[in-house]
Amino acid sequence: VIQSLHTFCFSKLRLTITALLLLFIQSALSQSAPDVFDKYTSVGQLGLTVTNFGVLGNGWNRINGRILPSSQYKQHTENLREQVEHFSSAGLWIGGIVNGERRVSTAIVDGVFESGQEGFEFIATSGMEIKSSISSTSQDSMAQFYSPYAVSHQDLITDFKDFGENPSDNFGIPNHTPLGVSIHLEAYAWNFTYADAFVLLNYTITNQSEETIENIYTGIWTDASVANMNYTNRYEPGGGFTWYDNLDGFDRSVDGGGFTRDLSYQYDLDGDAGWAESYIGLKVLGSTVPRPYLRSNHNQWVWTTSTNTDYPDFGMPLNDSERYKQLSTSVRRGSGEAFTEAGYPSNANSWLFMLSTGPLGTEPISADSSKWQLSPGESVNVIFATVAARWNGGGEDSHNRRANFHVNADWAQRAFDGEDKNRNNYLDEGEDIDYDGEIDRYILPAPPPVPNMTVDVGDQTVTVYWADNAEDFIDPISRQKDFEGYRVYGARKTAGGETAEFTLLAEFDQSDSTFRHIGYNTGFDAVRITNDFGEPDSIEIEGNAYHYRFTNNNVKNGWLNYYSVTAYDRGDPEANLGSLESSPYANRVYVYPGAKTVTNNWTLEPGVYPNPYQGQAVWEGYGSRERMIWFTNLPRMAEIRIFTLAGDLVDVLQHDSPIYAGADIQNIDQYKSPNFGGGEHAWDLITQHDQALASGLYLFTVENQDEKSSSFGQVKEGKFLVIK
Repeated sequence: VIQSLHTFCFSKLRLTITALLLLFIQSALSQSAPDVFDKYTSVGQLGLTVTNFGVLGNGWNRINGRILPSSQYKQHTENLREQVEHFSSAGLWIGGIVNGERRVSTAIVDGVFESGQEGFEFIATSGMEIKSSISSTSQDSMAQFYSPYAVSHQDLITDFKDFGENPSDNFGIPNHTPLGVSIHLEAYAWNFTYADAFVLLNYTITNQSEETIENIYTGIWTDASVANMNYTNRYEPGGGFTWYDNLDGFDRSVDGGGFTRDLSYQYDLDGDAGWAESYIGLKVLGSTVPRPYLRSNHNQWVWTTSTNTDYPDFGMPLNDSERYKQLSTSVRRGSGEAFTEAGYPSNANSWLFMLSTGPLGTEPISADSSKWQLSPGESVNVIFATVAARWNGGGEDSHNRRANFHVNADWAQRAFDGEDKNRNNYLDEGEDIDYDGEIDRYILPAPPPVPNMTVDVGDQTVTVYWADNAEDFIDPISRQKDFEGYRVYGARKTAGGETAEFTLLAEFDQSDSTFRHIGYNTGFDAVRITNDFGEPDSIEIEGNAYHYRFTNNNVKNGWLNYYSVTAYDRGDPEANLGSLESSPYANRVYVYPGAKTVTNNWTLEPGVYPNPYQGQAVWEGYGSRERMIWFTNLPRMAEIRIFTLAGDLVDVLQHDSPIYAGADIQNIDQYKSPNFGGGEHAWDLITQHDQALASGLYLFTVENQDEKSSSFGQVKEGKFLVIK
């Protein structure tokens, strides 16, 4: 079968990056599934691209016209300073000893750019399956993937292998001697506010060969560069950052359970003036092999540098023997002025890092369990976490500055541990919460479900509707219904506090006297939808029922705004848990307030704002194609024609209210799926000849093209002034 094999290309130049397009090269190789490289974790704040050939990240290549998150945290924020990317690519390495020979199979290595070269040594055997634990009754986009067998809010599931037609077939890759293993990967992500900064990577490695593999070690090679693409020029090669201002570290601090965290991590040396104050790291959560036999190893080297005269121990491995050595041992720490206090290089550069773990297997082959083996047909499991975090304050890298990093890493560990509190891979007395005799993992305390929500947009007003689907939720830890109330959020309204993305507009909670110490005990009467007799009722909008309504008045027309509704619980004092709240990002809806659509007799006069347009509006970007004015008081369907005073046609706009999404101008991000009032249409002041509009007085006409309107065919006129 002739199939395409991935060519995943990343080229580092001295001061810039050149992101090469993904190529599809026809190869007569035994690949049984097309490459998948456009899937990423989208439910939480860490957007991590996961492929079906062992690579993580997308090289910051444009895919279907867009740059998707490679390893971006925070991916859902509107604060540009916090939209930080962390690595262009990462990939799985697996090493083992077969008949005394060291073998290593790699998803990607330094300086390899073409399919068929040494380093691209995994091929896809399945596509990418998506599962979600988010209820099918939810309006969340993940609900379409609901499965009772899902582990997280978004499971990405795939398979690949390191051999061709048989376990000894290296499919023509130079210097590749397959281990003969297949890999099943499940990536897990959540939208909980305390669990949205990590993605868990659950690898199951199966020995498909007829040979026993001894002392398996697995690692994740990471071509990290903590960088913000908004810093100087968004998502353009060479813009915004440099590869050469990063440092690595290995965090051996002790968590609350008394275990060392063993976090390999990277950070930008100076934080790029506040634009890249973020950490990225990897952590081993567990394996088939129990602690303390399982060890974590940290290695790092400068991109494509095998011999480093400044740091002789920190060199790139060149062959399987050297790669296995790095997988199975940690780099030797140094001392002196050239090293950090922890013993790692203090000179910023284009550092890579790799976290590895082992030995892995299903049975020990030494009395002290320091050596393990994987027999033919058997499988071993290992789980990594990719973790991101904002700096906690400024200054140099320190334990205190990594406080948020520790919190997020500890939650990742807690998610994996589940019932296995002491991490020994055994179900000890008191750990079996559900009494099923098995270790249940991936258990997290859950806030109430995200309320189903919609909005109605009008002239200087936005009405938020939401359903009561969160109120009957049973907490998985306490096994009790502990819903307490709702919070309604809008975009940041106040000056200052630039990192605060939401403004709390209103809060409503139960007035139950049993829990009067929680919330404000307002009850829900102020927002509850009732019938003519004052009884609780609902309203149906586009086939969905909503039980509550909140109206936000005096909202400026034409400005991007957003709203969300969260549900929160009472907490669980017995489990030492405070009140948990659903994520405000999970159901955030973007809006452009403005005049509503005229559906019958068109009596209003069309207009333009701002009028006059003077140089630049505050809501715009800085480019000539990011300018914007609004035509308002339009019928449902209309043709807008713009003229000079001399009668020359400048541009023609077709307005179709039911499908209008602002897609014809750059200043409106259609991927945010904003809601509009329907009676307005934005224009970017670019003529039909693709030229920027000059200063002057302009005329326009609006023709009603709504055949259902009593004023169909009517034409009205107006004018506006542009001053530059």
